[in-house]
Order: sequence, then C-alpha cells, then structure tokens
Amino acid sequence: MPQAAARLKVIRTAAAAAPRAVRPLPSRARRRSAADAAPGDTTRRIADAIVAAIGERRLMPGTKLAEQKIADIFKVSRTLVRQALNQLSRDKLVTLAPGRGARVAEPGVEEARQVFEVRRMLEAAMIRRAAVELAPPQLAELRSHLAAEKEAIQRTDVSGRTRLLADFHVTVAAMLGNAVLAGMLGELVSRSSLIALMYQSANSPEHSFEEHVAIVDAIEERDPRTAVKLMESHLHSVERNLHLNPRIPDLESALRPRSSP
Repeated sequence: MPQAAARLKVIRTAAAAAPRAVRPLPSRARRRSAADAAPGDTTRRIADAIVAAIGERRLMPGTKLAEQKIADIFKVSRTLVRQALNQLSRDKLVTLAPGRGARVAEPGVEEARQVFEVRRMLEAAMIRRAAVELAPPQLAELRSHLAAEKEAIQRTDVSGRTRLLADFHVTVAAMLGNAVLAGMLGELVSRSSLIALMYQSANSPEHSFEEHVAIVDAIEERDPRTAVKLMESHLHSVERNLHLNPRIPDLESALRPRSSP
C-alpha cells in the first residue's frame, strides 16, 4: 500500500531519542530529548499519534488532552505538545478553551453535514480522475488494500479495520500525486471518524468494504461515471447511518409520569 497522508499513519510506538549530551543534564534540560532538536518532526509525531488514536477509536470525543501527561509520554517539552495541539485545533480535531485546556473535538450536527458535503465534492472529482489515470500497478495496490480490509474485518480487528477503511480514500488521493488533495482529504476523513464516534454510526464495516470493492471494480473498468455514482452513494450511505436526527419527544410526553404497571 502506498504511503498515504502522514496523519493517517498508525503510530505504534512513541520511543524517544536518547539525549545527545554526555554530562548530566539539569532537571529542565533532562525533560527534553534529542527529538527537541527537530521540533517540527516531534510536533508532527505527537499530532500523528493523536490523530491515529482518534481514527482507531482509542480517543473519544471530549477526552481531555493534558499537556504534561502527553509530554511525559513522548519525553518532550510541553512547548512541543502545545504546538501539536494548536495544529490539531486548526484542523478542527482538538478544541482549546481557557480554563479547560485541550480536548478531543465534539463536532456538531451541522458541522457533520458540512464535512460530508465537502467530501462528496472532493471525492467525486478524485474518483473520476482515478478511473482514467490509475495504472495497473496502482490498481494492484488497491486490491491489496482491499484484501487487508477484508482480513481485518474477518478477524474482528476493530482498530485495524477502522483505519484501513478510512485510509482507502486517502490512498486513492495519494495515487493521483496531489499532496494538497491527500492532505485535505486526510483531515476530512479524521473529522469523519470523530463524527462517527459522536453520532454512533450504524454503518457496518462489511458494507463499506463491499462498496470499496465496487468502486475499485469501476476504476478497473475505466468507467468514471459509475465510479462517481458509487462513491457518492457510499458517502451518502455513511452519512445516512449516522444518528444526526435523533427523535426528540415533546416536553409534555417527556415529563409525564409513567403509569404504574
């Protein structure tokens, strides 16, 4: 599988680099590892880990992200953690509030609808190009990705299948060689994962996998019209299975005491 957007990589370990200095370090300096020498890389590593945890449903909406605790986990300064959280705040995956600190975002219903609207716009154009431009080796890689999805579903690997089903979309974007598109879609897919957690998606992984297979079939047949229809239907299906419109009873029926049996 080709390398997709950096934020959707699975971060399996967070090993810190060893300090470069030979002599004992002061207490403040000791908290800084060699990773601080490349602050951009370290910030990205922290952000990637948080995004992966959200995408794999290990971090739930509203979870508090304590700076010091994260700094201890990665053995870095709180400054680098704060930079990562600020970056994720710009991507709408984290909320920052005075007095409350950082928390995993809790997207609202209207935001959820807008995210899927933008995804349909972007991914319709993306899949149309894919059906025309992807070469046989890339199609073979997509088939390998589908095989990995199927395997994860069969062994009930919840985090693995969640990641792979999401990665499918970013993988196609990356194959088109458009880093901007892959980056934007990566952020939207991550936000979609949060939305699915917030609104209890009833979309089955088996159904998503079958829709991915149909999309790749259309790409392989060089049928852009069918590929677009299938992608739009797939995203509509995912959105439709979210509980964005819960039944809200009127005040009287909600407060009326229930009759005794």
